[in-house]
Amino acid sequence: MEKTRNNHPNIAPSGPTFSRTVRTGNWLFIAGCTARGTDAQGKSLMEQTRVTLDRIAQIVRAEGGQPSDIVKITTFVTSIPAWREARETQEALWVEFFEGAYPANTLIEITGLAEAGLDVEIEATAEIS
Repeated sequence: MEKTRNNHPNIAPSGPTFSRTVRTGNWLFIAGCTARGTDAQGKSLMEQTRVTLDRIAQIVRAEGGQPSDIVKITTFVTSIPAWREARETQEALWVEFFEGAYPANTLIEITGLAEAGLDVEIEATAEIS
């Protein structure tokens, strides 16, 4: 099956040695996105999460889908206690972005991300018809 790789530099620039997305058939795999290079970098966990989800939604739309096509995300955070403290805001963001078509989600705490001021990274898989 043919694979299409895209870096989406105008949405969420990727590094030189990986693709932001790989599409094979109806499946779209989105590499981890952060708020890197935006005004949200270094700000609150939920401000970063909003920017990150927006980037993912833009990528899915650019590939011909909708956020409801996202079937799986993995959320990496530098502090699960901070994530839990922001639960109401996090849930509101999920309602806003996924409109009830919630993907499966794995939450993982990590010690750090690629740059200072980044506290959340989300990778996603979507099935786009």
